[in-house]
This record gives sequence, structure tokens and C-alpha cells, in this order.
Amino acid sequence: MKILENHFRQFVLILLIAFFTDCKTETPVVPEITLDKQEMQFTYASGTNQLAITANLPWTASVSQSWCALSSSSGDAGTKQLTVSVTENTSDAIREAIITFTSGSVSKQVKVVQAKSNDVPGMMSDALVLAKKMTLGWNLGNALEASGGETAWGNPKTTKALIDAVKAAGFNAVRIPCAWNSYLEDQTTYKIKVSWLARVKEVVDYCVDNNMYAILNIHWDGGWLEENPTYAKQTAVNAQQKALWEQIANYFREYDEHLLFAGTNEVHAGYGTPTTENITVQLSYNQTFVNAVRSTGGNNACRNLIVQAYNTNIDLAVSSLKMPTDNVANRMMAEVHYYDPWDFCGDAAGTIYFWGADFKKYGSVSTWGQESYVDQQFAKMKTNFVNKGIPVILGEYGVIRRLTLTGDALTHHLDSRAYYLKYVTQQAKNNGMVPFYWDNGGPGDKSFGIFNRNTNSAGDPKALSGLVQGAAAGVYPY
Repeated sequence: MKILENHFRQFVLILLIAFFTDCKTETPVVPEITLDKQEMQFTYASGTNQLAITANLPWTASVSQSWCALSSSSGDAGTKQLTVSVTENTSDAIREAIITFTSGSVSKQVKVVQAKSNDVPGMMSDALVLAKKMTLGWNLGNALEASGGETAWGNPKTTKALIDAVKAAGFNAVRIPCAWNSYLEDQTTYKIKVSWLARVKEVVDYCVDNNMYAILNIHWDGGWLEENPTYAKQTAVNAQQKALWEQIANYFREYDEHLLFAGTNEVHAGYGTPTTENITVQLSYNQTFVNAVRSTGGNNACRNLIVQAYNTNIDLAVSSLKMPTDNVANRMMAEVHYYDPWDFCGDAAGTIYFWGADFKKYGSVSTWGQESYVDQQFAKMKTNFVNKGIPVILGEYGVIRRLTLTGDALTHHLDSRAYYLKYVTQQAKNNGMVPFYWDNGGPGDKSFGIFNRNTNSAGDPKALSGLVQGAAAGVYPY
């Protein structure tokens, strides 16, 4: 009996040793949390949406704001569908909440963003938020604004393949200069031909269906508005401006924030110093545009709109541009253009082929308009507009190429041109200006074009590289 008792004790001891040995060597489970969303967006109205969590251990959750709620504050291992709900946002500010999920030492968060009062789905971005989404812009120049028809100025009809190529090259926004006066069905009522509205829509859709942003304007359009900032023309021009924008806005009323409207282009009476009359009348054209668009309701009630400085000149923007009165806050951008120094950028008969400190050794550069001038001019827009909550569209800028040069001179010219584009693009973004390169079609001599619209391919790789590098290096200050 004694022997059996001893054997039993030994057997129990062995079992205990084995048990505690297993306990000591067991690897602890590392908590893991996976969420199917990192950010959730809601309109201003009360509503709900679904969120899935997958965890390998029990978890808990907390919400940072009382207006946001979660259907469960804890759960076990596995996958669980949760309901996130928000109350109506009656304030005039976008609001955010953070949902934090915790399992052991691991935490994961989801940001909940709710639009401010009266914002509608797809229109949640105010001007600063939307400007930041546009990383690099391109102009479909000398196309829809051409007098006499879309192909009248030498470019082929715009295709989806072209816009696809533009996006693939690194642009996510397109400015669409557009004529309307040439396509009126009735000169008395200013009724636009339905066929022309439909064609413009096709091109807009090439952009927005590609998840690109599009800016639609009234461009030179024969000069009926652009060349007449005078008291003598003010009443008649404003009547036509109102009629056209009411039609355009109504036609595109349901488009989301990917579509922006720009009221005019380079309104001027000659290129000298404008008079008080010129400025006053030009500003009235901006106000008529805003009033007309807002009156059409729907998404246009809060669409981001762009208004122009006199002749889109930076110094005149600083001295004279007063933003129009608007019935919705923070949905307005200003626009200027930049072709300085002109003898390098656009003077086809000129002999200034180089720009920038590193290119002086290859030949003459302009006596003004070099790097420090870019910095100075763009800083003015930052101080007077961006810092006051008004982002700026640099609607046009560029440099023509001089292919009559040969050998090293041509190489250095093209390198200098690419450097200019990189520098201007980078400094534009650093100062809160969204850059839109002016492309008038075709990479030929004395052209701004960087895309070959006949082959839908980039025909100017150096210039394109400069633009893309500048956009990547620049950082918006908002």
C-alpha cells in the first residue's frame, strides 16, 4: 500500500510539473484590430453609416464628441458590424469626432467628419479645403474658347484620350476656357444652343468622371465682356453675363465639388493703368457672376466660385480686387495669371532665351522677373488673400519654346524653361496658389503646348518634368 501511495504522489508531481511548464512557455496573444474605414463623412443632416471591426481579442470603444455615437462600446474577438450615428449639425462650421478602439495595448482610430449646416453631399469642401485637393492644373487652351468652332485655332476636337493622358502625366485639375457668345441661339435673350451646352458637358465629364477637378469659365469670347469694363457698356454686359451664367449654372447644377465656375478671364481696357471706372465696372461683372450662380440653387448654392483680378494682374489684385458679396461663407477663390518676364515667357520676336541665376552664363536673361521677383509677387498674394482665408488660382502661366535654336543653345534654353516652370510651380504652391499651366496645343516652335493633341501624348518631356517636380516640391500653407 505504501508503495502505491508513493507512485501516486510521483505521478501527481509529474503532472503538476508538466502543467506549470506549459504555462510558462505559452506565447501571449498580441492584440490586433482591423477597421474597414479610417475616415467617415456625413452631411449636415442626422444620419447613420456602418463600420466593421475585426479583432482577435475583446475590445472597447470610445467617442470623443457627444453628437457622434457608436452602437456598441465593446465586443469580443471576431468581426462585428457597428452603426455610427450623428445628430444634425446646425452650426456654420464643419465638425469632427474621433472614435478610438482599444484592445490591450493596441489602439486604432476612425475620424468622423460632418458637413456644416446646409452643406450637401459632394459639396463639403470649402475653398481652402478644395484648393488643397488640386495638386497640379492644366489648361485646355485654344479649344472650346476658339472663335469659329472648337477646331478653328488649329487643335483637334478634344477627346477623352487626351484628358486621360493629362491625368496620367500628373495633373488632377483642368481649366476649360470656354466661349459662349459664339453659340447663342437668340441674341436678344442670350439663349445658348443646347448642342453647345451638351458638347461642353462632354469635356467636363472627361475630367470629373476621371476624378479630376474642372474649372469652367467665360473666356475672351470675342471680347464682348473682356474688353469692355466701361460705364457705357456696363448695363448691357451685366445683362448678358447674368443670362449666360444662369443658364450655365442651371445646366451643371447637380455636379459636385469637382466642378468650379470662374466668372471671367482677363477683363481689361487696354494694358495701361486702369481707371477707377475700369476697376468699378470689372468688379461689377464679378458680382453679377456670383449672384447669378447662387440664384440657381441646388449644389450651386455652395459651389466654390472663382473671381478675377483686373486683367488677372497680381499688383492690381492687391490694390483693387474686392471679393464679391456672397450669401455663403468661405466658398470663394481669387484668380491671377503670371507671364513674367514677358520677353522670356511670351515674346515670340524676342531674343531672351534663358531665365534664372544658373543660366546667365549661356546668354542674356531679362533684367527683371528672376527668382526673387517670383518670390516677391507670390508673397503678395499670400499676404493679401491666402492668409485671409482666400485661396488663389494661378489660372495661367507658361513659357514658349524657341525651336529655332540649335545645339547647346537649344538644350540650355529647354533646361532653363523647365527650371522656370519648376520654380514658379513650387513657389505658387508654397504661397497658397493653385498652379494651372497654360497649354495652347502642340509642342511646336513658339508654342506653350506640352501635349501633342493629335497623338494624345506628352511632346515636351522636359517642361512636363519641371511642372511635376515643382508640384511635388511645393507645399500649400493651409
